[in-house]
Amino acid sequence: MAELATIARPYAEAAFAAVRESGIPSAQAADALDQIAQIAADPALREVMGSPKVSARQLADLVLGALPGTVAPVLKNLVEMLAENRRFAAVGQIAEQFRVLKDEAEGKVEAVVSSAFPLEGEALDSLLQALERKYGRKLHATVEIDPSLIGGVRVAVGDEVLDTSVRARLEQMKVALTA
Repeated sequence: MAELATIARPYAEAAFAAVRESGIPSAQAADALDQIAQIAADPALREVMGSPKVSARQLADLVLGALPGTVAPVLKNLVEMLAENRRFAAVGQIAEQFRVLKDEAEGKVEAVVSSAFPLEGEALDSLLQALERKYGRKLHATVEIDPSLIGGVRVAVGDEVLDTSVRARLEQMKVALTA
């Protein structure tokens, strides 16, 4: 879906700038964008969105009406713009890219920690603290269990991978012995 990502980028950047300018907490805006994406993903609504008989105003009102509570003017404008340009198919990507921009601004980064065994509590906290010191940023970690690692951990932060697993060490030994 590279095309949707390309379409979504300017919307996400504009929404992020507008949210920062308006003073709305970016976490609140990100949650609202996730809700809009959920609404836009509904199969019945997708059918309505594709209909040329439904005006942009009606489409925007339908989406805004499905949102709980009051909607910030900045997000209301975004929904209206998406309706006018018939770009609701990209709203999931917009929400995703908005979160990336928010995390960058807050100095956070996504990390995927793979371990052969469950990591919880103090062990996970100390690992994350060490990784945050190493990378100089706050990490938002997702922990995955991968028994093929045998032991140790494999951490992916952005495009960097730190692999201290037993499997990686065995692979290094194999290469060294066959060279």
